[in-house]
Amino acid sequence: MMQNLFKICLISLFSALYYSPAYASLTIKEVAHGIYVHYGLHEDTNVENKGDIANIGFIVGKTCVAVIDTGGSLMVGKALRARIQQTTTVPICYVINTHMHPDHIFGNAAFLDDHPQYIANTRFSEALASHATSYISAFSRLLDEPLNDKILVYPTQTVAETLTLDLGERIIQLKAYPTAHTNNDLSIYDESTDTLWLADLLFVDRIPVLDGNLSGWINVLEILQQQTVKQVIAGHGEIKEADWHLSLKKQLQYLKTIRQEVRAYIQQMRPIESAIEQVGQSEKNHWLLFDNYHKRNVTAAFAELEWEDEEKQ
Repeated sequence: MMQNLFKICLISLFSALYYSPAYASLTIKEVAHGIYVHYGLHEDTNVENKGDIANIGFIVGKTCVAVIDTGGSLMVGKALRARIQQTTTVPICYVINTHMHPDHIFGNAAFLDDHPQYIANTRFSEALASHATSYISAFSRLLDEPLNDKILVYPTQTVAETLTLDLGERIIQLKAYPTAHTNNDLSIYDESTDTLWLADLLFVDRIPVLDGNLSGWINVLEILQQQTVKQVIAGHGEIKEADWHLSLKKQLQYLKTIRQEVRAYIQQMRPIESAIEQVGQSEKNHWLLFDNYHKRNVTAAFAELEWEDEEKQ
């Protein structure tokens, strides 16, 4: 009896290890020459996925590797680092954080031994510091492990507007944005492949999450819509269409629907409680995890646009 119980426990343990993305070799896709992406799961962070819910990856030059986001836990960060070492012997010189959300940066500490420059938007550090306690508390609960501030690695170099990095016969350009998805968004453009890594400025399939400024995000997307780059990498989800503009257009439709309908509620002096339940419901079938985040988006939009309405009066 005890022997059978031991076998069952052993099988359960190895099954958990095998199926957990953080323990397994991280799946990566070379989307363009020297650009590798791991596509995160369309889930919320939990014990099983170890925070492996965001798109992360790296760009390989002749002399340097630039890591772009590191995942939602130290374990995911370590898995990404191992995957880089399996792919190339070129040293890791840069870890670029596209914004301060934990699912993109809680793997940062996995790269400390490489002594890279950690690069982020100028407003990143203040934004992360102001949320640090709540992030650590939430992810300790979600991952079911005690976390502390050692999980937080702050930038050693920041970007106010643009920054050019040479990875060795490979130029990448980093660009900071006005407040959009967050107040510290950063994109990465690879000249050699005409690839633009937009991170969470663009969500594919998974519902966008507003943690910055709705109108600001719409403005940024409308400008990006005019660009003609060959390829775009989103922060969540994989773009399957040949024309990436279609994914961006879908997100714009969602954000503009919220803005238009919330403005109507405010002008009609209807309560926020009603808006939360009714605004944007036409978009429900277009997005994964809609019920998890949409009401929060409407709440944030209402607060922003209500203030906008007061300023006009």
